[in-house]
Amino acid sequence: MFYACNQPSNIDEQMPDVVSYNFNIRPILSDKCYKCHGPDASKRQAGLRLDMPESAFKALKDDPNAHVLVPGSPEMSELFRRVSTGDTTEMMPPANSNLKRLTPHEVDLVKKWIKQGAKFEKHWAFVPPKASPIPEVKDKTWPKNPIDNFILHKQEQYGLTPNPEADKERLLKRVSFDLTGLPPDLDMMDRFLADKSPGAYEKMVDELMKSPAYGEKMTLHWLDVARYADSHGYQDDNYRTQWPWRDWVIHAFNENLPYDKFVTWQLAGDLIPNATKEQLLATGFNRNHKITEEGGVINEEYRVAYVTDRTNTFGKALLGVTIECAHCHDHKYDPFSQKEYYQLFAFFNQVKEPGIQSTVGGPETYAKRPMMQVTNDDVKGILKFVNKQDTGKLIVSVMGDSEVYRKTYILKRGNYDTHGDEVQPGTPKAILPFDSSLPKNRLGLAEWLFNRKNPLAARAFVNQTWQEFFGRGIVKTSEDFGMQGNLPSNPELLDWLSVDFMDHGWDIKRLVKQMVMSATYRQSAVLSPEKSKLDPENIYLARGPRSRLPAEFVRDMVLASSGLLTKTIGGPSVNPYQPPGLWENATSGRGILANYKQVHGANLYRRGMYTLIKRTVPPVEMAIFDASNRDQCEVRRLRTNTPLQALLMENDPTVLEAARVLATKLIQDKSTSKEKVYKAFRLIICRKPNEKEQGILDSYYNEELKTMDMRTAERVLNVGEYPSPDNINKVELAAMMKVVDAIYNLEEAITKT
Repeated sequence: MFYACNQPSNIDEQMPDVVSYNFNIRPILSDKCYKCHGPDASKRQAGLRLDMPESAFKALKDDPNAHVLVPGSPEMSELFRRVSTGDTTEMMPPANSNLKRLTPHEVDLVKKWIKQGAKFEKHWAFVPPKASPIPEVKDKTWPKNPIDNFILHKQEQYGLTPNPEADKERLLKRVSFDLTGLPPDLDMMDRFLADKSPGAYEKMVDELMKSPAYGEKMTLHWLDVARYADSHGYQDDNYRTQWPWRDWVIHAFNENLPYDKFVTWQLAGDLIPNATKEQLLATGFNRNHKITEEGGVINEEYRVAYVTDRTNTFGKALLGVTIECAHCHDHKYDPFSQKEYYQLFAFFNQVKEPGIQSTVGGPETYAKRPMMQVTNDDVKGILKFVNKQDTGKLIVSVMGDSEVYRKTYILKRGNYDTHGDEVQPGTPKAILPFDSSLPKNRLGLAEWLFNRKNPLAARAFVNQTWQEFFGRGIVKTSEDFGMQGNLPSNPELLDWLSVDFMDHGWDIKRLVKQMVMSATYRQSAVLSPEKSKLDPENIYLARGPRSRLPAEFVRDMVLASSGLLTKTIGGPSVNPYQPPGLWENATSGRGILANYKQVHGANLYRRGMYTLIKRTVPPVEMAIFDASNRDQCEVRRLRTNTPLQALLMENDPTVLEAARVLATKLIQDKSTSKEKVYKAFRLIICRKPNEKEQGILDSYYNEELKTMDMRTAERVLNVGEYPSPDNINKVELAAMMKVVDAIYNLEEAITKT
């Protein structure tokens, strides 16, 4: 594991025939040189910018006879001399900069680049995508769609060959979790194994994509992007009713609302002429940020914080750039000035909201102005997808601009009360200048975003979608397509997919199906020693994706396999089991979230995405498995391996209760103990056990049965609220529960194989 994380791929060390500025040289300069010789004028040394050719080719300020770059002549180029010298008084980066020296491979790249003419290129991400011709490959039998041609072409360049297709059981588990977040049931497994037709896999894909659970699965990532939570945040962190917006997102994905409309409604649904209530509800996206309810705060300080959050979210979520780095000064690495940051800020600066509206209170404070009411008539008509469970008043925070124009200023050092020059709404010129014919509001910004010349909108979403299915984006840093971000592993594929996505009406379901139907996706995840050495991180995808399930789907797997899962779509968030005292030890004592009130009955068994998120104390079982705390926009979750995860699976009452409930169903089956164990393994692991696995589990059951006494059995079974039948052999049940629990604690149970 540590080898895979820390060792560079051997492929990365190969010297290309033609050295590219974008893919070989710019990353070196950005890491080692831009700190002192980049876009940030306040930190620039010797008046030298290495990100602009007109500066890099000039004579040196201190020595007119010397040049940083002399095309064709590394020996005459100060850049090469300084990065290759052993003289500590002249070497770059200097020792006191705390920047690492160039590696020998990087020095060789710089030398070859200069020798080949030192040609600069505009940063790849700021050039509109163009569809490359679908590449020819030697193995013409492997590709199933154009994705595979791009992937195989890259593999053939580096001497890699793809894995064979995964077996049907593992493939079904993979695609079921990827499309619905749930394991396949026994009926689905049996039907797929029995279907020998060439189109069997596609039939399963279509069936899964028609399931309402598809919308739930796709929504989970968007909740991270939109920093959705069920509390306002900050110190008091009281309850909010923003969940109808979540219901809308599920509905939008299931209805396959085109991505351009999906985002436009969320950015500016309130500004669309004759906007519907559905379009207004969609704008809840930009009211999901934290909102204070503390008395005594400075109104303007917090209002500016809300606008800042929206601006930063727009950059990270929809453009894949770190625009927030220009909040206090010009961006140090990317060509975004502080002025351009506040021009973008201006689009979100007109919302009719104060910094503080109300302190902690009752239901009237669960949304903040501007707000809308979801009525009982609405949920019978235009908002029929909202799971409103009672006739009480339901309010949601949405967007709405003030009638009075609010001026926007550059904020010096990012301070809310230190105004610099006034600015007008605009966008970073390096991405795409804002067309003066567009309205200078959020609707105009949405039109700018989906202009075919915008280089980032399609790429950012395609990359995030790829990340959801392959575990890693084509650009690993899906939040940063800028100079400090990772380069795309397959730029031609990213651009082809982006252009194809736009050409087909921003159709999300079509994009998803392309990915899961590819031979690339269907490969076995087996890792050979040779591939481990050549491509340890699976950058070139010569094997299938294998990764741990997201936090919410770990819970969903346990509930679904045991038969406990409540499949209701949407509605308010719920409080399942949680260790006592967590909320009470971190509260101001005000509001309905001061104390944890656990739900009961069917609500105890809802999907993980419906667990109530209190920002100051996020659900502990989710946090342990790396879920977002929803404090801010997040487009890529961390993935860790810690002992706490194993301890949680061993002790979580939900897992233990699920083991008891599934064991009860198995004991009530008229079958042998061997058949019961076999069935449990299939339900949880989603494949048939091999002979060795079956033997180990059978032996474990028999051992537990021999050593289990009634007192121990009653203690083992005393977990969870789901009722147990009275007329059942408790010793047999406890022994079977231990076996089921052991299966839940296998690594494969919580892994997408």
